[in-house]
Amino acid sequence: MTVYGTATLSGPADGRGIGHAVGAAAAGFGRLPPTALMLFSLVSVQVGAALATMLFSALGPVGTVFCIFISAAVMLTLWSRPKLSDAFADRRAFTLVLAFGFVLAFMELPFFLAMQYIPLGITATIAFLGPLAIATIMSRRLIHFLCIGIALIGIALLTPLNLGEGALFGNHSALDMRGVGLAGLAAIGWACFAPASQKAGKVFGGLKGLTLGMWAAAFMALPFAVMEGSLFQASASGLASAFAVGLLTTVLPLGLEYQALQRMSARAYGILLTLEPAIAVMVGALLLGQGITLTTSIAVACVTAAAAGITLSEMHGGRG
Repeated sequence: MTVYGTATLSGPADGRGIGHAVGAAAAGFGRLPPTALMLFSLVSVQVGAALATMLFSALGPVGTVFCIFISAAVMLTLWSRPKLSDAFADRRAFTLVLAFGFVLAFMELPFFLAMQYIPLGITATIAFLGPLAIATIMSRRLIHFLCIGIALIGIALLTPLNLGEGALFGNHSALDMRGVGLAGLAAIGWACFAPASQKAGKVFGGLKGLTLGMWAAAFMALPFAVMEGSLFQASASGLASAFAVGLLTTVLPLGLEYQALQRMSARAYGILLTLEPAIAVMVGALLLGQGITLTTSIAVACVTAAAAGITLSEMHGGRG
């Protein structure tokens, strides 16, 4: 889920260790075209999500998310080096960190839990509706409402009314509505991320707000990971894999998107971001063996076209 770069990213701070290494590695990609950097970022996020599902048996879904939060928080701390005292500077700052952490947890936990029941591409497509709906509601332009209608057609294709007939999905089983519901919750989290991220960026600056929010999300996920139980039986290799997933899903995309945004407009960034559902479908097919059917392809195309339509109409209207 590429959602971190747009609002909180103002550039890597000087740092050492892993965080500095990631920043330097991202900077090393700077010679590539910005479009290529964005594509690398989108693929990195989805590959990380696909690899995370392979950790479910060892760490459990919640344990996996908790480990991703911790690993990402550690790497972001080494990169941005925020002051913990900033989170406790006053009641407003502390409340903001908690709220941002809750949003992050509400994005990631349902998303990864949904992947127990439905394919990665479908999960990402449904979750993508969150920010898409917010963009539509905030603009109140007719063309945007038409676009969200196209997106809803895509979702309707993924969730047919006759749940007993799953042949449309190529696996002779209906789409599990538990997964659809969880992905819908993730969509709400995605919708809340942008305003929460912008607020944190203004108060704390750069990646510091995201870093503090990531720590808060990790502590919020901890009790659920403990109740799940698998975390205590995790091997060193499983924890190391979760660390790698945190790198792929959060830290590396941040660096790549930062480099890309130095040489491209926010509008171009938004257009490329609409490729995420399609990339998720392809990654799910290649890494997880999740088949791509005609129905799924049309549904993802509807959501992608709707998102692109909103972005392009904003460009035509001269708004950033």
